[in-house]
Amino acid sequence: MLNIKNLLSGGLDIFKNLLPGSKQLVGLDVGSSSIKLAEMQETPKGYILNRFFQMPLEKGIIVDGVAVEQQELALKIKELFKLSGCKRRNVVTSISGHSVIVKKVTFPTLEENELRDLIKDEAGKYLPFDDMEAVSYDFQILGENEFNPNQMDVIIVASKKDIVNGYTDAIRQVGYVPVIMDVDSFALETMYEENYDFEDNEMAVLINIGASITNVNVVRGGMSIFTRDFTLAGNSITEAIQQKLGVTFEEAERIKIEGPGGSEASDKEFRESLLHYAEPICAEIERSVDYFRSTYGGEYIKHVLISGGSAKIPGIVNDLTQRLNVEAEIANPFKNIGYNTKTLDPATIENIIPIAAVGIGLALRKVGDK
Repeated sequence: MLNIKNLLSGGLDIFKNLLPGSKQLVGLDVGSSSIKLAEMQETPKGYILNRFFQMPLEKGIIVDGVAVEQQELALKIKELFKLSGCKRRNVVTSISGHSVIVKKVTFPTLEENELRDLIKDEAGKYLPFDDMEAVSYDFQILGENEFNPNQMDVIIVASKKDIVNGYTDAIRQVGYVPVIMDVDSFALETMYEENYDFEDNEMAVLINIGASITNVNVVRGGMSIFTRDFTLAGNSITEAIQQKLGVTFEEAERIKIEGPGGSEASDKEFRESLLHYAEPICAEIERSVDYFRSTYGGEYIKHVLISGGSAKIPGIVNDLTQRLNVEAEIANPFKNIGYNTKTLDPATIENIIPIAAVGIGLALRKVGDK
């Protein structure tokens, strides 16, 4: 697991003042169209999902990964916790898209504190920010550079503090404690590490097609080596349906999930049109993976795991399998994770498999993670 993932300035110091038992965190996956809560429990037999609850978010609350309507977001968070019955107060959440920068950089071999000072003093060389005082950032030393033993590879993650604060202030506003700020792509990685077996040099592509952002994360041996987010995702399919059928966005979203009804022939035609609407997303995923292959020498990729609401679009798995020439499948965050049968049932688990990947990854985070 890439153990970076905390853009919350001073985040780990918060734990000094927490009460005993407060190490229990709850994952809060905030997207542009919905907000999801995942509560995990660690048992002697492994992790189980104790609670999972989701609510829709009105358009305009989250725009391009930014909490535009902070007050509305805060009220939704409060309502989500109340309806879910979750009593935990300490939250791990995440950001993605253009609101966060993820960059792999090579440095001379340094100690961690020296590296932090160097990044801060010479940020302009590595990050598109002039004032690092206005930026939350973290980094992870990946290890020795394979071409030069005197250098080391480092991944830097950075976001403007006002973007991070848009989420954390909304959480604090309703009485909860934002402890860790993660990144969606890395949350997928955490989910992958817990649920899938892999060799040290084995590579997989983790794809999450959200409402407004698609995340692509290539991992090797469970560690991220390439990430890309782009703002072409499920909403573009909904908008295409809306335009085609002349219905509201909300009705188009329902039709995308449930289908239009009617005859078997019309349903078949609609499924085919859905894949047509998803073509630009699949093409952009293909371009992302092609770029990775050209940059990293065309290394062998074992499989592709797809998550997000649009992962269930008929034909999208086969389409990506053919495009990437790698077997694709829907990511299953419950391969090695059970669930509380008192609060969840098999039908619910089956239904949330495509949309729970990020939330599960967040809920797996622990106190002491960097």
